[in-house]
Amino acid sequence: MVRQQSGDWRGQRFDFIFTGAGCAALSLLMRMIKCGRFSNSSILLIDKDRKVTNDRTWCFWEKGEGFFQEIICKQWDHLDFFGEEGQVYLNIKPYVYKMIRGIDLYNYCFNEIKKQANIVIIQGDVQQVLHDNGNTAIEIDNEVWNGGNAIIFNSIYRAPQNKDGLIYLLQHFGGWIIESDRKAFDLHKGTLMDFRISQQPGTGFVYTLPLSENRALVEYTLFTETLLEKHQYHDGLRTYIRDFLKIHVYEILEEEFGIIPMTNQVFDFYKGGVYNIGTAGGQTKASTGYSFQFIQKQSQRIVDCLMKNESLQSLRRVPKRFQFYDTVFLRMLSGGKLSGADIFSRLFARNKASSIFRFLDNETSLAQELKIISSLPTIPFLKAAVAKRIRNEK
Repeated sequence: MVRQQSGDWRGQRFDFIFTGAGCAALSLLMRMIKCGRFSNSSILLIDKDRKVTNDRTWCFWEKGEGFFQEIICKQWDHLDFFGEEGQVYLNIKPYVYKMIRGIDLYNYCFNEIKKQANIVIIQGDVQQVLHDNGNTAIEIDNEVWNGGNAIIFNSIYRAPQNKDGLIYLLQHFGGWIIESDRKAFDLHKGTLMDFRISQQPGTGFVYTLPLSENRALVEYTLFTETLLEKHQYHDGLRTYIRDFLKIHVYEILEEEFGIIPMTNQVFDFYKGGVYNIGTAGGQTKASTGYSFQFIQKQSQRIVDCLMKNESLQSLRRVPKRFQFYDTVFLRMLSGGKLSGADIFSRLFARNKASSIFRFLDNETSLAQELKIISSLPTIPFLKAAVAKRIRNEK
């Protein structure tokens, strides 16, 4: 990203303002560019980071080719799952499991964005957005700027200060791209989840995605209330690589770390004159942490709506029953009613992977959902469901 000179933007009025330049903002902005309908609209994009490092990796399942197909780093037709019921070989057709590296997404998007004369890019820290009587003020680097009547898309997530009554877990992960001294990986098959590791800190698993016959991304992931010390992620990775991958000589090429909220917090798409997108707008699946495909769907719906000159507030919301399922899942995890290893093991051992993917994408029918839920122990699920209802009625 490039910071513009002071006089270049402060006197301008913009039609669209993006606070945050992560996956959600870039996915929406790229669709606005590609459709060709917003070339005469003035657009401001603000983020505190320069987006020049590979700070994260997005992994997701998808049918066919998607919007960002040309920057897919790697994809797999088959996945392994290791759980409490043993190894499950997942034939995921008609889906393909895909990976996009953060730096590839940033480079691809900003190379295109910087060609657009109507888009101004600012490197700055957005503290808050204020809205009053149709006028917007944005505080950037402790300086308040008048945003006029622009349509604002915010993708900066801020955790709620008062978490009373909320289930609030963290999905946190440390990952390495390693290069082995031998051919150790099957290029056509990855490991979606491996729960054979210790579950002592809380629900934990490792996923492994081969990039070549001797190179792979290995990610140690946990669902807990608190983070680990840095050395604990490294210890977990070393142990897994040694004990399960059976690799003793390797080089660490890259390292990444991330945190994703897993919460039943109610997210407002529109509030205080601002449209919230990405994690800030509830596009991270509460029960799994997956967000990439939800972001893509929301981005396309927003652009379609803008092109039809329809109100964005008319956009379809996620059916409430999926929010209910997520809350019940989180309640089982947080209350220790059922371990994450047990939940996912039962789901993938007793259902087709494609059915689970549709369910996690919020695309199943009620009949399909009941079939999937029936593979879980009835009593813990019902207790968590009843607990949610009682809390809602208080």
